[in-house]
Amino acid sequence: MKNSRPVYSTERGHLSPPARRREARPPSDPRVPDDGVVRIFRDRSGRQGKVVTVIRGLPARELQARATELRRLCGAGGAVKDGAIEIQGDHRERIADRLRQLGHTVKLAGG
Repeated sequence: MKNSRPVYSTERGHLSPPARRREARPPSDPRVPDDGVVRIFRDRSGRQGKVVTVIRGLPARELQARATELRRLCGAGGAVKDGAIEIQGDHRERIADRLRQLGHTVKLAGG
């Protein structure tokens, strides 16, 4: 057969060009306006079913200090990623109460 060629080889792996895929948006990239309101999301996409509380809208200069305070408040781990604070577990109400005490306008967003 003249039009036949290998598609996969154990020596070199895939030989065919990869199929076109739709460009995926980052999993936790909800479009959040910059209006001074702190939004608190519950997210589990891309985390193998584990729930994470995501806080967006805090000023960049206080992210690290606020993340440390909120991790202690919730007794959970977390990190600062892409301008947002991620706290392991669903702690939206507790975090919202604390941020309101600090004078922020808070909105619970998402599931």
